[in-house]
Amino acid sequence: MASPAPRTASIHRATTETDIRVDVDLDGSGTYDNDTGIGFLDHMLDLFAKHGGIDLEVRCDGDLQIDDHHTVEDVGITLGSAIREALGDKKHIARYGHAYVPMDETLARAVVDLSGRFYLHADVDFSRPTVGDLSTEMVRHFWYSVAEHLRCNLHVAVLYGTNGHHKVEAMFKSVARALRMAINRSDSHPEIASTKGTI
Repeated sequence: MASPAPRTASIHRATTETDIRVDVDLDGSGTYDNDTGIGFLDHMLDLFAKHGGIDLEVRCDGDLQIDDHHTVEDVGITLGSAIREALGDKKHIARYGHAYVPMDETLARAVVDLSGRFYLHADVDFSRPTVGDLSTEMVRHFWYSVAEHLRCNLHVAVLYGTNGHHKVEAMFKSVARALRMAINRSDSHPEIASTKGTI
């Protein structure tokens, strides 16, 4: 495969609720610079970039005086859109990826198919309403927004665990590592990994 095109994207999304810019480089080294106004979400985006091998910069000015819903949802929408744009024609990618990630007493599993079709299965329960300044009910919704706009099948589950911080972190790391496998581009992969000729 000669001189593959760079897989980068820059997406700006502005509404009356949020103003977001996301820059991604799928062939980066895992550098990050994220500021959403939600400290725990920034931490999760940082480790998503590091474990996904994706250079990621996120800037969000959101209506946090209301709550964290719009910011978390819209960051997920914009991140999913940016990754989808950066993937381009999806030639020579593995398409599928999976990962198990332990975090002390917690174990999470993520499986992804960059199929062009949206489906999310997210299996996690929390015993407290927040982790840091992030509402735990928004964790599943974040992945819903990412998967919907990336147009992928995403199955992520916390198989067991007790600590809320560990559960969220293991989810983000497992999705990052599954995505890293799925976006891997190599001559050993079919030009398009589908008998339909498109994904």
